[in-house]
Amino acid sequence: MKTITPKAQDIERKWYVVDARNQVLGRLATRVAHILKGKHKAIYTPHLDVGDHVIIINADKVRVTGRKAQQKHYKRYSGYPGGLKEIVYEDMMAKHPERILEHAIKGMLPKNRLGRKMYKKLKVYAGDQHPHTAQNPEELKLS
Repeated sequence: MKTITPKAQDIERKWYVVDARNQVLGRLATRVAHILKGKHKAIYTPHLDVGDHVIIINADKVRVTGRKAQQKHYKRYSGYPGGLKEIVYEDMMAKHPERILEHAIKGMLPKNRLGRKMYKKLKVYAGDQHPHTAQNPEELKLS
């Protein structure tokens, strides 16, 4: 038995487009993170980036269950005393709906340079239009 590590020229990257309309936030994020990592491929290797590119459209129409819309907070800290800022899910959805999905998916990727490389293959758009038609993305059904 021999373990085969894929070479850079062996890795084929596809482009997928995902419609987030009426999808639950966490379930959508886990499926997209799975594709960005490349776990759906037979050549998956944990220490290599073998994943595909993912375009998410209609990020403003993603939903959450329960009372998360009022209770979920997003925090950021400037590093200075008193520099902690919080924003509720509803306000974030009104101002920057694409950041909600980006934040959820980024948290499911590795926290190192490999994870940052995987994260760069994610494109999120609030509306139903995207500028990546030249890449001929395949529609991905996640339900």
